[in-house]
Amino acid sequence: MKIFAIVLFAVLALLQLRLWLSDDGVREVGRLERAVAGQQEENASLKARNDRLAAEVRDLKEGMTAVEERARSDLGMVGANESFYQVVPPEKEAATTARSEPRPDAESVSADARREAQGQTRRDGTRPAAAPTTPAPSVAAPSAAAPPAAGQ
Repeated sequence: MKIFAIVLFAVLALLQLRLWLSDDGVREVGRLERAVAGQQEENASLKARNDRLAAEVRDLKEGMTAVEERARSDLGMVGANESFYQVVPPEKEAATTARSEPRPDAESVSADARREAQGQTRRDGTRPAAAPTTPAPSVAAPSAAAPPAAGQ
């Protein structure tokens, strides 16, 4: 009977060693449980994202507010009864150069220059030419490295 108890104790010790120290033992079970928990968290975040996307698709298919919001933000569209105002911050260089240039005194400006600035006729009866409202198109000069035309 003693021998039988010793043999059973040895088998139990070998099984416990395998359970605690082998690659398929308790350490592997813990690692797998942590991996399952991490995957469940990722699945929950992806499900929430899918729900948001599904709600957005439903809004785009059924509601006009989502379409209008997309048109405003992505395409820059404005409604029929709305006015668009764009506020542009002043340029620093233009503000500093305008302040640094001295303004002419009233006596130093000639009468002709004042009349021209006001759009009145000159002493000789002619009117100053109006400034162009649109800038002239710029034409790039041909570069020196450009090949000559076929007829030349």
